[in-house]
Amino acid sequence: MNSLISSLKRSFTRLLVLIPLLVSLSISPLSVSALYPSDPSSVEALDDSLHGKDLQNTEYVKYDLSGKDLGEANFTGAYFSVSTLKNSDLSGANMTNVIAYATRFDNANLTNVNLTGAELLKSVFDGVTIDGADFTDAVLDRTQQKKLCEVATGDTADSLGCSTRGAGYVPATKGQGFNPGT
Repeated sequence: MNSLISSLKRSFTRLLVLIPLLVSLSISPLSVSALYPSDPSSVEALDDSLHGKDLQNTEYVKYDLSGKDLGEANFTGAYFSVSTLKNSDLSGANMTNVIAYATRFDNANLTNVNLTGAELLKSVFDGVTIDGADFTDAVLDRTQQKKLCEVATGDTADSLGCSTRGAGYVPATKGQGFNPGT
């Protein structure tokens, strides 16, 4: 009898966990707004100019957006993974809280782009234009941050943390070593 009651309790607990999930799926089915290169409908839906479009919370997985006009587009919360935006014009785009993992931005125009809070790990920014871009609280690989700091000026350099990059570090002069015992 105890095993029957125990079994009923476990079944009831599982049901309690499953009911909210089923209710949420019936009210709001999962949205799949990812653009995959293997999906012909996503390729057809993507025209050459996405200038000024509202593309919030969209996904671009292994997607090639090379040379596209993405200026002033709203990519807030978008997700890029192993994608390329080489030679794309993103000037004035809102890329707040974007996740761009292993994404190529080579030679892209990032003039006045808002990248506040963006996660840009493993992404590459070779030859980009970043005048007026805002990288406040963005997460980049250290090597990419250093490369961007080489060309950044003004507020862009401040948002990248270029001026504080070496704060607190004073290299030892020749012949002067670290001796904790003295």
